[in-house]
Amino acid sequence: MAKRTTICAGIDTGKRKLDVAIDGNSLQLQVENTAEGHKALLEWLRRHKVKRIGIEASGGYELPVVSELRRKRFVVVVFQPAQVRAYAKFHLQRAKNDKIDAALIAACTAAVKKIHAAPDPRLQPFAEHLTLIEQIGEDITLYKNRLEACRDPRIQKVWKDEIARLAKRERVELKALVAAIREHRDLAQRLDLIYSVGGAGMPTAVAVLIRMPEIGQLSREQAAALAGLAPYDDDSGEHSGARHVDGGRKRLRRALYTAALPASFRWNPQLIALYSRLRAAGKEHKQALIACARKLLIFINTVVARGTPWQDQPPLAATMGASPAS
Repeated sequence: MAKRTTICAGIDTGKRKLDVAIDGNSLQLQVENTAEGHKALLEWLRRHKVKRIGIEASGGYELPVVSELRRKRFVVVVFQPAQVRAYAKFHLQRAKNDKIDAALIAACTAAVKKIHAAPDPRLQPFAEHLTLIEQIGEDITLYKNRLEACRDPRIQKVWKDEIARLAKRERVELKALVAAIREHRDLAQRLDLIYSVGGAGMPTAVAVLIRMPEIGQLSREQAAALAGLAPYDDDSGEHSGARHVDGGRKRLRRALYTAALPASFRWNPQLIALYSRLRAAGKEHKQALIACARKLLIFINTVVARGTPWQDQPPLAATMGASPAS
């Protein structure tokens, strides 16, 4: 019996257009990145019996077509730009234009061995709402920095008024987002489990729920890596470099790191003890906080996996280093 081969396509996304290529042949297509263009794309993919499509994340311009493809039951793999660049570098491919990139993404898609389930479509509007809240927080920090450097009383009042206005908006938007999440019973239950962990305030709980939908289904190592909190070695031969964190989901990592400071000094006895122990062992403040942020995520992952709220004592799996599934 002949082996059936999955036909794969790649899409290079632009603000106004989509360049499409099918792996293994010269077939290509260009359509507008609009609803009409997406309709033409779907017809073309069906005509050529494409089952799997790869697309490179492109500042959000890919979201409408990804949503439409998944709605029509296509398997869609969303690549980070670094993944596509690494694939091109491995194959010594230096030439670059939209058509070449589409073919490269198609080849990259065909090379994927493990296909992850599509994310919960309910979370996409929540993610955009959360980004708004995070950006308001970034604006508050900007105005606070300006206030600190300002000596003019009148201008100081301008910055204080702006900070107060934005802080109020931030609270209103967070309350609205939490209310929207609670309209879904399963998401509300997961949110409450995350929130039960000492040191995971509501902003942190919301960030983990939305930015890491896999929470509770991962090993501690996988969770740390996805959040960009896993320590990596930097050793080669006789050189032994300092371990460091890298990659991962930037906004999620920032939320956990922000939560780690008060959690490690006030709210979570386990993290308070961990921070003190690391500092006593000679670790710098930032290194200790990163370790506490990682441990906070591990606690959250274990609590969600077990489906029971946080207890004062650390969960057995988190203490012994076992995965939630064990």
